[in-house]
Amino acid sequence: MIAAQMHHAVAALGRVLPMSEPADLALSHYFRIHRELGPHDRGVVAESVYGVLRHRYGLEFHTGADTAVRLLLAYFNSVQGMSLRELAPLVSRADAQWAAEHKRQPGVELPLHVAAELPEWLVERLAAQMPREEILTLGRVLQQAAPLDLRVNTLLASRSSVLARFAQEGIAARPTPYSPFGIRLESKPALNRHTLYTSGVVEVQDESSQLACCLLAPKRREMVIDFCAGAGGKTLALGALMQSLGRLYAYEISQPRLTRFKPRLKRSGLSNVYPQLLRDEHDSKVKRLAGKIDRVLVDAPCSGMGTLRRNPDLKWRQSEASVAELMLKQASILNAASALLKPGGRLVYATCSLLRCENQDVVAAFLAAHPQFVLKPARDILAEQQIALDTGDFLELYPHRHGCDGFFAAVMERC
Repeated sequence: MIAAQMHHAVAALGRVLPMSEPADLALSHYFRIHRELGPHDRGVVAESVYGVLRHRYGLEFHTGADTAVRLLLAYFNSVQGMSLRELAPLVSRADAQWAAEHKRQPGVELPLHVAAELPEWLVERLAAQMPREEILTLGRVLQQAAPLDLRVNTLLASRSSVLARFAQEGIAARPTPYSPFGIRLESKPALNRHTLYTSGVVEVQDESSQLACCLLAPKRREMVIDFCAGAGGKTLALGALMQSLGRLYAYEISQPRLTRFKPRLKRSGLSNVYPQLLRDEHDSKVKRLAGKIDRVLVDAPCSGMGTLRRNPDLKWRQSEASVAELMLKQASILNAASALLKPGGRLVYATCSLLRCENQDVVAAFLAAHPQFVLKPARDILAEQQIALDTGDFLELYPHRHGCDGFFAAVMERC
């Protein structure tokens, strides 16, 4: 690390640490201001910031670091293995002296949440779902950066042809273990400039999200709704499964997200997608289609605890109070979405949360209040598509078990 990189890493981390906005957004703003930074320097700065966020509980516990520069010093020394002699010229004399006096001491017994690098409230919840050793394993995996998963647009190419193209170009890639149209890259090339991306042949999408679309299993000429479409990743996957036939509505309450979706939709070649901006889940656009829809996907807003490899800042931006608020929203959205379905229609409720209260508990409460819906075992629906994955009645994915984001999905059908 050179002095300029250290300076920008300290400044960027200082912008992120208040946790008043997502870390990726804060970094994006920082890089827009500092356009003098080239791709390599931006990569070093971003990797340093995310490294601190992934290891922050341990860094603070061992050293008491309470500023951006001291957190970075502790991270580079104790996690990256850089010597204090190498780091000292990059910071003030006072900070260098602090680092020498607060060097991490080995052999200290750690509280479980520090060892797992997870919020204490989250560890307490997970303790009801898995043993201590598995929490530690999960935590260690969540400290690592997530792999880059792609979904092949089967309207435009086959997975085998895309893998062959990557092999020709020396890009290490392999099929995802479960999704029939997923590819996992060994590295993270500049994909946004690759012709396979710019032509719509591949899209970035974690394998867990691809599998949620397989659970919905839309058919050609059906009427389908992606109820919380976001920037449209699952919408595009559903449209490809429908072979661009039928009608696929992408509901979203955020205009900026729909704006980001438009170029992706154009690249995809799909002609059956209809983006719709909603006021909320009770919008009149929803009520007009009540009882007319074949399949609805609800990828509900959630705590995002299954995505900590990508979004480690969520460890400080979420809390028990925010989860309680999200559960109310999840129930409201699920209730509104269910009214869209015709008899025999399929409803998939999904989150990227690890928490039972956002997952099984929400589904159980919904089924108790809506006897016209029945739970369909996820294992059976995946088996119908020759997907060799059995996590029981629900789709329950964990990074340390399955290699993808933490994810949950339940399939329900209206009688």
